[in-house]
Amino acid sequence: MNATAATRIDTIPRSAVEIARELGPIFARRAHETDEDRYVADNIAMLKTSGLVEAGVPRELGGGGADVDELAAMLRILAYHCGSTGLTFSMHTHQVAFPAWRWKHQKVAAVEPLLKRIASERILLLSSGGSDWIGGSGKAEKVEGGYRINARKIFTSGAPTGDVLMAGAVLESPGEPPMVLHFAVPMNSPHVKVLDTWRTLGMRGTGSHDVLIEGLVIPEAAVGVKRKAGEWHPIFHMISTIAFPLVYSVYLGVAESARDIAVAMAKQKSPGRHTIELVGRMETELAAARLAQESMLAAARLNAPSAETVNQVMIGRQLVGRHAIAAVDYAMEVAGGAGFYRAAGLERKFRDIQAARYHPLQSGPQAEYAGAMALGLPVDRIY
Repeated sequence: MNATAATRIDTIPRSAVEIARELGPIFARRAHETDEDRYVADNIAMLKTSGLVEAGVPRELGGGGADVDELAAMLRILAYHCGSTGLTFSMHTHQVAFPAWRWKHQKVAAVEPLLKRIASERILLLSSGGSDWIGGSGKAEKVEGGYRINARKIFTSGAPTGDVLMAGAVLESPGEPPMVLHFAVPMNSPHVKVLDTWRTLGMRGTGSHDVLIEGLVIPEAAVGVKRKAGEWHPIFHMISTIAFPLVYSVYLGVAESARDIAVAMAKQKSPGRHTIELVGRMETELAAARLAQESMLAAARLNAPSAETVNQVMIGRQLVGRHAIAAVDYAMEVAGGAGFYRAAGLERKFRDIQAARYHPLQSGPQAEYAGAMALGLPVDRIY
């Protein structure tokens, strides 16, 4: 992109969806032209200059004011063109959408400094969700004025260029239940190191390396939340209800891209009845994934996070993943042997969509959670 185009993107107010539509083809071309194991650093840099990094920050605080629906549509478009870019950016986006929701709906003033900093400095937030789910991970040791943190955080998408890691660690005190402390970690700290560990089946460009935290002292005042380890807390009702509709919009975008590639390939020859049937099955699976994503977004629109909205979102998460994977499976069949070649771009979609299996709640805990809800049983320790 030339300097004039970059300036135009940066200065003319437009929706997050419009910007994503303009950037998407650039990202798609790069996905075909660059080494697949290479982190999508150039794309993330362009997302920063485009204004999308602050898209979810309220306008009153200097951001784009995009709601969860618009952010989901933005991520869906980005992932359609480049799955790794979409997934990496979803981890930042949900970390912005969560405090923005708290500021708007709960009038929590404490999140203002972070939101204003995202808008003014365009910092990239990292999520250690793979490590900091309900059980928590890492060790927090009480020291004078705060806590010394030692932890290793996995699946930290965007680690090579992230500015702040939103993380946690477990504090164990004699005679008290283990507590998870939540805090922000500056990635430029000498106590923080990115380990080169990301060698994977799919989503290879996300740079989701392990992050090692050794001896970092977090002041007491910098701990945002303290909660019991291994037990649902209202803060996680909020996070789950807002975050997962965004993350799973990425997988819907990947599946839609695979569908379009397969249909284009099928049209290049005269499709027989079997191919026509496969296309119909693919369309049906994709429609189911879209319906499930809409159910997730509907739960978020209630603006009332609870165990019930978590249940609705996690059922949707399971269905989006299941049907998106099935749709891409059918896309591979529709394409036939030609889809096996990297040049077609379809095999990358097939590998990227597999990551939909691994976010919380995975199939076993999700089914247990839904079953317990239906039976009126406790769900506070199902995760």
